[in-house]
Amino acid sequence: MERYLIIKTRDELLQIKIGQILYFEADRNYTKLLLSNGIQFTFAINIGKIEEIVEKQVEGSNKILIRVGKSHIINKNHILQINLPKQRLLLLTADGKLKELIASKEPLKFLKESLEKEMLK
Repeated sequence: MERYLIIKTRDELLQIKIGQILYFEADRNYTKLLLSNGIQFTFAINIGKIEEIVEKQVEGSNKILIRVGKSHIINKNHILQINLPKQRLLLLTADGKLKELIASKEPLKFLKESLEKEMLK
C-alpha cells in the first residue's frame, strides 16, 4: 500500500505519495518540494515544520525521508551518489535525470555512514 504525506497550509492541502518525493529544500520561511517527476511546489512553511509533519505522519519516515543539513530533507531511495570532497549529492529523478544538491561535508558524511550501516544489516 502506497503511503502519503499530507501538507496543509491556510489556503491549500497537498497529498503526496512518499515515493514521489525527491527532496524538500529550505528557502528562508518557505520550503520548496520537488517531486521525482519534476513537479515543484512551494509552501509558506519553514523546513523545521515540514520535518515535524513528516515525523508525525510517516511511520518509519526517518528511514526514507532524511534531513541533510539545514537546507534539505531528501528521499534516500533516489540517491545515486554521495561525493564528500565535492560536497555533492546526486539524486535520480523518475525519468532518469540527475538533480545535484550541494550540502555540507558533515551531514553528507553522516548520511553516507548511515546508508553503509543499513547495507550491512
